[in-house]
Formats: sequence, structure tokens, C-alpha cells
Amino acid sequence: MLLEVRDLHVEFHTRDGVARAVNGVSYGVDAGETLAVLGESGSGKSVTAQAIMGILDMPPGRITGGEVLFQGRDLLKLKEEEERRRVRGAEMAMIFQDALSSLNPVISVGDQLGEMFVVHRGMSRKDARTKAVELMDRVRIPAARERVKQYPHQFSGGMRQRIMIAMALALEPALIIADEPTTALDVTVQAQVMDLLAELQREYHMGLILITHDLGVVADVADRIAVMYAGRIVESAPVHDIYKAPAHPYTRGLLDSIPRLDQKGQQLYAIKGLPPNLMHIPPGCAFHPRCPLARDVCRTDEPPLYEVSGARGSACHFWRECLDG
Repeated sequence: MLLEVRDLHVEFHTRDGVARAVNGVSYGVDAGETLAVLGESGSGKSVTAQAIMGILDMPPGRITGGEVLFQGRDLLKLKEEEERRRVRGAEMAMIFQDALSSLNPVISVGDQLGEMFVVHRGMSRKDARTKAVELMDRVRIPAARERVKQYPHQFSGGMRQRIMIAMALALEPALIIADEPTTALDVTVQAQVMDLLAELQREYHMGLILITHDLGVVADVADRIAVMYAGRIVESAPVHDIYKAPAHPYTRGLLDSIPRLDQKGQQLYAIKGLPPNLMHIPPGCAFHPRCPLARDVCRTDEPPLYEVSGARGSACHFWRECLDG
């Protein structure tokens, strides 16, 4: 397996107490596979990705347990920051959700793209600029040779996100983590960005972890889905199984929240209540205060990730009832 996360735990120490942001997350992704990690804001998706990449702010964050095995190496045991830098960019890369704040506003996009080749490949600035143009062409930015000298504010939101994709692809890493890559983009541009990511992933045979809160975005690109809630994986399954019959009430709620063309004029469904306070996660199943299937056992006993089938798991005591709809 290209990447395997095992029982990862991350905490944030604040003035008000300890927030348990990630609570025993385990998942994996193979070369050429796309894993979509889904959940509401605060579910732990991005914190898990930051821990994998080694860019978690510590303090206040703290990794308190688990392993992150990348090509057999435990990244959490790399002692020197220089070792982590050699992995970041060259072997694994991340696409951030806010392209405008992720790009330096006072450096041209060509220089920002070229910096990867200067630092990691020892290229001259001239050769690095040539590679930057090639990358911009690759992600379909028109007139790349002229625009390579421009600055981030001179590009639209969709084009800035393409630059971020180009930056992640620069050194042809084995794994890319895309954190909400279509946030703040209109629907048409979202589709273009997702199609581009899927095409490049197939071409380079990379592993791709796609972090999102939107089940509609991943339907055509993901192979597997991991659904997170309160820092845990509550359902993991092949993408078609999730859409056909979710095995967790939270997953069903996310699916029911997607607007549909055949529901014109009807009120949109919304999951009742709010996500839990990570400093005071409810006992038992963290979803029970919002769950329509909740019973006494849900309020006292935390469900394990039950095996629904060989490739599928659900952290719900009543997953069979959920499957039956």
C-alpha cells in the first residue's frame, strides 16, 4: 500500500481545554487509487492530512499516537525536518483549499512554480522557468508563456487552483492530498478542476486523497470513500456502495442533503443539531444526539467499525437497519 494511516490521534491544547480533533483514524490509499475523505467542518479531515504531511502547527497541536506509513516508512518517526522536506513536494504533495492565500502575492506564479525545481532538482532559474511554462500548459492555462510572469491576483479563482495543481504535480509525487480543491469555485469551474485532477491522476498513476464535505463532488472520481465524524471514521466503503445504500445514519444524512433536480420546490433536508464540541465529545456514539436511529446503547457504548462486508465498515450499532433504509 502506498500510504497507510494507523490509529492516528491528534489533540489541540487550548486555554479552554484539550480538543480531541482526530481519534483513532485509520485508512489507506494505493498507487492509482482515489480515496475521498468526507465530513462536515470540524470532523478532522484536514487535521489528519496536515499530520500526514508534517505541517501540523505544534504547539498547539500534538500527535499523541498512531503511525503514518508512506511506502513503508513511518513519517512520524522522521527525526530531522530536512528529512520531512525531502518527502514533501518530491514524494507527496498537497493542494490547499484557498489558492489565493496559499500563493505568495508578490512573487510571479512562474517563480513560485520554478522554485520547486531550483530547490529539489538544482536547476537554474532559466531552466526552472521553462519547466513552469510546461506545467502551466499541462494544467491548461491559456497563453502560459506570457502569463508565467504574472502574479496571483491577475488570475481567476479557477486558474489559481490550476496553478496549485501544477505546483503539486511539479516533481511528479507518488501521492497528492487535495484539501477542498473546489471551495469557492462555481459549479462549472468545479467540474473542470475535478476532471483535470482525475485525468492527471490517471496519467501519473498517483495516489489521490480528496478531502471534501460535498458527496456530489466525488461521485465520478473516487474509488473509495471514508466518512469522518468527530475525529473518527464512521463509514468506509467503495464509492458505489455508499451511494447505493449507506450503512451509517450520518452518511445517509449527508446524501439526503444533496440538492436534487427532482426536488424542485421542496425544502432541502438538513441533519439536525450541530457537530459536537471536540473538547466535550458525547459518550458512546458521538453522532447519537443527532441520530434518528439512536437508542440507549448508542449513548453509552462507542461502536467499533463493524465489518459490513470484506471491503466495507460502519461504526453504527444498527448498521443493518440503516442499510435497509
